[in-house]
Amino acid sequence: MKVIEVADRTPLLIKQLLEVWESSVRATHLFLSENEIENIKKYVPQALNEVPHLLVLNHENQCPIGFMGIAEQHLEMLFVADEERGKGAGKALLQYGIEQYSVHDLAVNEQNPLAKGFYEHMGFTVYKRTERDEQGNPYPLLYMKRGVERRNFP
Repeated sequence: MKVIEVADRTPLLIKQLLEVWESSVRATHLFLSENEIENIKKYVPQALNEVPHLLVLNHENQCPIGFMGIAEQHLEMLFVADEERGKGAGKALLQYGIEQYSVHDLAVNEQNPLAKGFYEHMGFTVYKRTERDEQGNPYPLLYMKRGVERRNFP
């Protein structure tokens, strides 16, 4: 598995990453309804095109199996195709982000406990909680940083 930063965000690549995103979200974001997934999906291509650093993890056949977006030292997004979960893809991506981009903070949906556990395993600690996500939707977010003491959050 090799992580590469994408310079040319072609329509084909965006389509492939959208498929990875949808596979990941359907497996991990069980709190979202079908309508909510379809609504959010409309905005994913724009986010993929606008994130300053888009990094992709390809399978041996050169098809993307995971990706992450980084802005400054903040992890904006990290998604791994459902069939690739638990095989080290997320760890490879995040480790690369930490080593090459000094990623030190992120936000994760509180209702996605597997992701929270993954980030804790990778050295991140919750330091803040909000009742709503950054779009104002009623999905609590946990803000996490590397190298801070745990506060009294779930």
